Order: sequence, then structure tokens, then C-alpha cells
Amino acid sequence: MVDDSERVPSPEETLRLIEDQQAATVRRFRGDPLFMYVPWGVAWLVGFTCFFLHYGLDGKPYAPISQAQALTVLMIFQLIAGSLCAYEITRMNTGVRGDTTAKNAMYGYTWFAGMVVMSVIAIRVSPMLPEAESGLLWAGISLLVVGILYMTGGAIFLFWPMFFLGIGISAVNGLGVLLGPGWHALLTAVLLGFGQIVVGLWLRRRQCP
Repeated sequence: MVDDSERVPSPEETLRLIEDQQAATVRRFRGDPLFMYVPWGVAWLVGFTCFFLHYGLDGKPYAPISQAQALTVLMIFQLIAGSLCAYEITRMNTGVRGDTTAKNAMYGYTWFAGMVVMSVIAIRVSPMLPEAESGLLWAGISLLVVGILYMTGGAIFLFWPMFFLGIGISAVNGLGVLLGPGWHALLTAVLLGFGQIVVGLWLRRRQCP
């Protein structure tokens, strides 16, 4: 009688085991969507809703929220989202060496460089604009950087959902800039904020065995 522990796996079982291991590896390198997308969605949903209430669609505020207060709320939530994302990236890179670590590091530095240059441009130009247009400048170019880097990340890691999310961010951002500050804040909060939450939950569900 042959012990089950000594039984040679069938070709089908071996193939299934290899596929499961490959899927687990891919999930690790792409990170947990609950940390990578959902926190940013919550930050944009809450933060840009505050901006929408400040601007209104007709130039009249819908709530007594100043631009500074709206910006503070957005920055606090983005700081939390960035911390959660950084934690997940650190966890992803634990025990990983070689090209993957270098690729992740270069991509992270690209985000940092893009945001720094964006801030320098906005700080230089925004004082020349009215308050509402100044806020639109900050929001528009920051989402421009995010959309492009999402598409770049999707191309680097061959991850189509991330690439298409970058396209969506760019399209909504461009439309919002054309329509004005109030509409930009509303579209960003609803379509991009809520949209990132949905995408993150959907990707997390797909990852579950």
C-alpha cells in the first residue's frame, strides 16, 4: 500500500500547483489593493467633496468650508493613504532582491520627483491666479502626474487595471479642468475617489483564492 505522502503528483496537479505559486507571486509584487487603491480613493472622496462644497457649481459655496480647510482635510487623508501605501510597498519588497527591487525603487523615486516638480510649478504660478483658479491648477497638475504615473506603472508591471485606471484619471481630470473648479472637485470626488475604492475592492476580490 502506497502512502499518500509518497504519491507522485499527476501532471495536472503539478501544473495547478505551479499556476497557484505564480499567482501568489504576482499578487505579492502588485500589492494588496486594499492598501494601494482604497485609501487614496477615500482621501479623494472626502477631500475633494470638501472642495466641491467650498466652490459650488455656480461659484457660490454650498457649505461654510474655506479653501484652506478643504486643503487641510485633503492633505491629512492623503498623508494617511500615503503611509498605508508605503507600508504595503515596504512589505512587498521584504526579502526581494535583484531587478524587482530596483524597478520598484526607481518607480517610487519617479513619483517623488514628479510631485516635487509639480509643487514647484504650482507654487511659482498659483499666486498669479484667482483663488479658485489657483486651486484648480494644484488639483489639475497633481492629477496629471498621478494619471501618467499610473499608466507608467501599468506598463512597467504589465498590469492592465492600473494602466486603465491611469487613463480614467487623466480623462476625468481633463474634463474637470475644462468645466471649472466646482465641477473638477465633484468629478474627482465621485468618479475618481469612489472609483478607486470600487477598483481596489474588485481587485482584492479577484486576488482571493
